[in-house]
Amino acid sequence: MYLNITRKSIKLVKRIIRKKYVYIFIGIFLTCFLTLPTKAQVYVFPDLTNTNNWLPQSEKNAEVSVCIRLDGICLFQVTTKLENVSERVGLIQNRLKQISYLYFSQKTPKAIITKKMINNLPNINVSISEQEIRLMTVTTLDVKNEGVDTATKANFIIERLEQGLKRGKKEREGIYLLKKGFISAAIIGSLLVINFLLSRLVKQLSSSRDRVYKYRSSQPISTVLTRREQWNIKEVQYRLLQITQGGIWFAGTLIIIGLFPYTRIGQIWLINFLRIPIRIGIVSLGTYLVIRTSYALIDKFSSILFNQDLLSIDSNQRLQLRLTTISLVARSIITIIWIVIGIIVALSVIGINVAPLLAGVGILGVGVSLSSQNLIRDAINGFFIIVEDQYAVGDVIQVGDFSGLVENINLRITQLRDPAGRLVTVPNSEVRIVANLSSNWSRADLMIPVAYEIDVDKALKIVHQVAQDMMQDKFWKNNILDNPEILGVDSFEEWGLIIRVWIKTRPLKQWEVSREFRRRLKVDFDNEGLPLAIRQQKLFLTHDSSSKNGRPLA
Repeated sequence: MYLNITRKSIKLVKRIIRKKYVYIFIGIFLTCFLTLPTKAQVYVFPDLTNTNNWLPQSEKNAEVSVCIRLDGICLFQVTTKLENVSERVGLIQNRLKQISYLYFSQKTPKAIITKKMINNLPNINVSISEQEIRLMTVTTLDVKNEGVDTATKANFIIERLEQGLKRGKKEREGIYLLKKGFISAAIIGSLLVINFLLSRLVKQLSSSRDRVYKYRSSQPISTVLTRREQWNIKEVQYRLLQITQGGIWFAGTLIIIGLFPYTRIGQIWLINFLRIPIRIGIVSLGTYLVIRTSYALIDKFSSILFNQDLLSIDSNQRLQLRLTTISLVARSIITIIWIVIGIIVALSVIGINVAPLLAGVGILGVGVSLSSQNLIRDAINGFFIIVEDQYAVGDVIQVGDFSGLVENINLRITQLRDPAGRLVTVPNSEVRIVANLSSNWSRADLMIPVAYEIDVDKALKIVHQVAQDMMQDKFWKNNILDNPEILGVDSFEEWGLIIRVWIKTRPLKQWEVSREFRRRLKVDFDNEGLPLAIRQQKLFLTHDSSSKNGRPLA
């Protein structure tokens, strides 16, 4: 029987992990502990409805309302000027601390709370063991925005104080502490179970994400875009699960701290200490998730524009390169936009007025635009390079004195990897005349030197035969797009004849085809005994008839 129950439990856990019902379980867990009934007197989180004192105020005469707390629970609020808030609140809290210490130190405490009118303002006094302590004076500022008079406010404070002292005394009893200890143990156990389930799910999602990320560059671009889209979605899910893990432990810690009267004030300290980092972290997380989601949408939109047949490896490679470049540039622009928006939102949520900041940034932008005209020209020229498809990532181009493979392009710069392996960065405003060596197709332009004394027709026949042999080769015929053109004798040089051959190839394959063609041609020429032309100098010696015995005649 117990074995069957265990098996059923394991199957249920696997089903939860597989179907991702763990999110529902988390929601139920947090809901149960955050909405416990008041009668149970379990105060999970402090009352943080009033946060006027969280952020710095700009005016010294501003009025702020602050909670007076006993064991971390807000009993009542007092209102005072910002410049006097620390002094008044600190004084009331110290007196309340003395009162609670006297009250809790007695086995059968009895507190007499009275209200005395002094200067038409009620003063609240507390007597414990024949020791009277004045708690506070209820001022007109305390009732300014509440719609009651000072006497009613004083009666409310007395009632709340009596309830708070009785509750604090009860919470310090051994039975109560033992009960909360069991609840804490149950919470820790629940956290461990949830963390185990989430860890399993995070591990599975991480493995799935890694499998999607390991796509091959030789695949069709539509497949690559689809995998990128899937990877970005899984990355968002992966990060959300990680944040959920941390959030559950943080919430569980706050819940446990709030169960005991001795540690409940730690909630206030912890939340006050982390209020700004938490807000910035939430905005940063939201910005990151929005950026990743935008990446997925860009890849999705790019993939639906073109179908699998159109974007196969063997056809329309040029369109693949262009689509990759546009996708990379779009992602860069989206990233910058969302980061700027995230910074503005982060400044706003921590209490900074962003309106003057935006105005200042606008003025600064005008000044920067006037002093950074080259940057603007780079962006404009980069935009036209991408739109007009002058070149894309993966092309081999020549710009001025530099040539190489385009590794990166954005609105500002183009980065080339030259044959020596150096990374050359060219501002887009400097790209005026560009030679693209791999747009749609390439051409191997072969200049074959042969000696004057050989049979030219025989040499042309060998060149033609070598070209046909390469066209019939299973490996090389995939790189050669059309029949080679034997142009014939192109020029007479002082050291030999030049036979010119054109071979149309796939992009970036012209150098491989040229090297193989020259190798085969050299082997066939050697077999036929035909020499290639070599640069050399010939010295012709002639006999002068006007001289005798090597001496000039008179």
